[in-house]
Amino acid sequence: MSTSTQTDPTRKQLGNGSDCSPLEPMTDLLEQDVGEGLSEKKSIEEVLASAELAPAQSLWTTEASGSVQLRMDELCPEQPITVHQMFTNSVQKYGKLTALATKRENKWEKVTFSEYYHLSRMAAKSFLKLGLERFHSVAILGFNSVEWFIAAVGTIFAGGIMAGIYTTNSPDACLYVANDSRANVIVVENQKQLDKILQIRDKLPHLKAIVQYSGSLKEKIPNLYSWEEFMGLGLEISDQELDEVISSQKANQCCVLIYTSGTTGSPKGVMLSHDNITWTAHHASRVGEMQSAEIRQESLVSYLPLSHIAAQIYDLWTGIQWGEQVTFAQPDALKGSLVDTLREVSPTAHMGVPRVWEKIMEKIKEGISRCGYMKRKLVTWAMSVSLEANQRLTKDEEKSFLFTLADSLVLQKLRAELGFSNCMKFFSGAAPIGSETLQFFLGLNIRLYEAYGMSESSGPHFMSGPKVYRFQSCGKVVPGCRYKLVNIDADGIGEVCFWGRNVFMGFLNLEDKTKESLDQDGWLHSGDLGKVDEDGFLYITGRIKELIITAGGENVPPLLIEDAVKQELPIISNAILIGDKRKFLSMLLTLKCTVNTETAEPTDILSLEAVEYCQRLGSQATKVSDIIGGKDKLVYQSIEEGIARVNSKATSNAQRIQKWTILLKDFSIVGGELGPTMKLRRPVVLQKYHSEIESFYSE
Repeated sequence: MSTSTQTDPTRKQLGNGSDCSPLEPMTDLLEQDVGEGLSEKKSIEEVLASAELAPAQSLWTTEASGSVQLRMDELCPEQPITVHQMFTNSVQKYGKLTALATKRENKWEKVTFSEYYHLSRMAAKSFLKLGLERFHSVAILGFNSVEWFIAAVGTIFAGGIMAGIYTTNSPDACLYVANDSRANVIVVENQKQLDKILQIRDKLPHLKAIVQYSGSLKEKIPNLYSWEEFMGLGLEISDQELDEVISSQKANQCCVLIYTSGTTGSPKGVMLSHDNITWTAHHASRVGEMQSAEIRQESLVSYLPLSHIAAQIYDLWTGIQWGEQVTFAQPDALKGSLVDTLREVSPTAHMGVPRVWEKIMEKIKEGISRCGYMKRKLVTWAMSVSLEANQRLTKDEEKSFLFTLADSLVLQKLRAELGFSNCMKFFSGAAPIGSETLQFFLGLNIRLYEAYGMSESSGPHFMSGPKVYRFQSCGKVVPGCRYKLVNIDADGIGEVCFWGRNVFMGFLNLEDKTKESLDQDGWLHSGDLGKVDEDGFLYITGRIKELIITAGGENVPPLLIEDAVKQELPIISNAILIGDKRKFLSMLLTLKCTVNTETAEPTDILSLEAVEYCQRLGSQATKVSDIIGGKDKLVYQSIEEGIARVNSKATSNAQRIQKWTILLKDFSIVGGELGPTMKLRRPVVLQKYHSEIESFYSE
C-alpha cells in the first residue's frame, strides 16, 4: 500500500481487512465459506433477504426506536444476529462452563453460562414488571460485578437499551445521561451511588424504579428495591411474554448506549445496534487471537469502567461470544488490589489503559530499586537482553540462548509476581501509550498489543496481536472492516476514517453531531490523524482538534513532543504542549508523585522513581513542594537540559519548547484533568491552568 507524498487535499488512501487489494472490483459472490450461517457462493442480497431486519432507509438514525441499513459487503457478509441469538448460541456450546466469578467474604462464587442466561431472563422479566418500555433505557451506575452483567443483558432481553454511567459522575452528570436515555430504571451499586440518584430523581420524568445491587438498603423508599427483591419481581411474567419481546428485536435496532466523556460539551449518546455488538464481539477479537472455549477457555479480569466501550466489548460481549471466564476484581482494584486478583486468577489475557500499564511499570521500578545490588543488576541485565531481543526479533526468528536464559531465570518470576504467569496476550487501548512504557514491558518479555477505535466504532477498528505486531503501531484494520485516510499531507498523514459493521447508528437525539461524524457516503470520520506503512500498519500521530497551529501557521502535533519530553525526563508524569495561535510553544509539566489510596488524589510526596532521579542529581528533594517555583535549582537545570535535548531534534524552530513550568499537583480523575479511563482531557487542562498558560505569553 503506497504512502505517496502528494499533497492534494482531496486525495484518499484506502484499505481493508482482507488480503486483496482495496482497488480490486467488488463481487457479490463469495468464493468460500465466510461465516456462520453463510454457505458457499451465497450473495449479500440472499443473506439480507433471509435476515430478519427492521425496515431502514438510511445508514444512520438519531431516534432510540430507529433502525439502520447495515454496512454489509463481501468483506463482512455474515448473517446479522441479535444479542439474544448470540447468547443462546453460546449457551449451546459453553453451557456448563464457568462464565462469571466473583469473591465475596473470601469465598469464590461462580456462575455457569446456562445460569448466566437464566439469571438474565429473570432480570428481563423483572424489568418488564417494573414497566420498562421498548427503547427506553436502564441506566447502570456501579463497579463491575455479576449483577452489572446480568442487568445489562436483562435490559436488552426485555427490549430496553442499556446505558452505563461512570461511577465518578456527579449527580448532574448522572441526570444528563438518565434524562437523555429516558431511563425507566436505574441500577446502582451502593449507598454512595444511590445518594446521587435520590438527589435528582424528581427531575427524571421517565424513572419508575431504582435497584441497588450491593449492600443492604439503609431505608425503605417507594420504588427502591434490593437486588434480591428485584430478581423476584418477574415471577408473574411468563416465558411466553418475554419470548415475544425477544422475538420482536431486530439486529439493526439499538440495544446499547455508550456516553462519550463530554470533554468538549455535553456527553453524546453513541447508539449501538445488536449487529454492532454481535459482529464486533465475534470479529475484532480474531486479530488478538482470543480462543473459543471449545479450543481453550480464556480467562480475564474485569476492572475497567464498563460504561466505556473498551471494557464493555472486551469483558462483557466478547466474553459471551467466545465462552470466556470473566472474574471481577474488587472495587478498589485501581487503588492497589488489582495485582492481588491477577495473582489469584492468573488470567490468559489482560487489557489495560495506558495509565494502568504506567502504574504497573512504576510499581515494578520501585520494587527493583529496593532490591539488593546483585539482584538489581541481574534484573537490569535480563530486561536489557529481553528489550534488545524483542526489538530485533521477528515472529519467525529463533530466540537466542541468552534471551531464553534471561527469561527463565528472571523475567518469568517477575511476570508471575504481577499475576501474568499464564497470560499470553496483553492489550492496551482507550488512549495513546508512550514509547517508554512499551519498551519497559518489552524488557519483561511482554508485548503490549495496541487497539485503536472509538465508541462510535463499537471499540476496535484497528488491532494488534501475536501475528500482527509492530512497535508503536495500532496494528492493522480489523478483518471485515475498511479504512481510508483523507486530506493526506506531504508526510503521508491524514484523517483516519472508518467503514464496517462496527460503525455506530448515530448519536441519540443529535442529528447535527451525527452528520458531522458521518459523511454523505456513510464513512465515520475519527478526527484522528495517522499514517499507514507499506504493510498496512497504522500509526496515530494526534487529533485534528489537538493539532497546534502556531501564530506563524506551522502545524505541530503535540503528542510526539510530549512523549519525547517524558522519555528524556523520568521524573515527569504529564507533559502538555501549549501554543495554538501563539507565537511560540510552551509546556505544562507535572512530577511523578504518590497517590492517596483512599481518595485517589495525587499527594505532595514524590514517587520513589522521582526521588531517585533527584538523588542522582545531588538533590535532597522528597516532595513536589521542595522543587516547584525554582526552589530546587538542580532539578530545574536537569529539566531545562532534557527539554534542550528534545528541542535539538525538532524539525523546525517553531517546534521548539521555549518556556515551561511545573504545576503544584499531578493530574487525576478527581482533579478533572483525566477522564474515567484516565485519558487526558486537554480542554479541562487548558481551562483549569489558564493563568499559568497566559503567564508564558504576557511578557
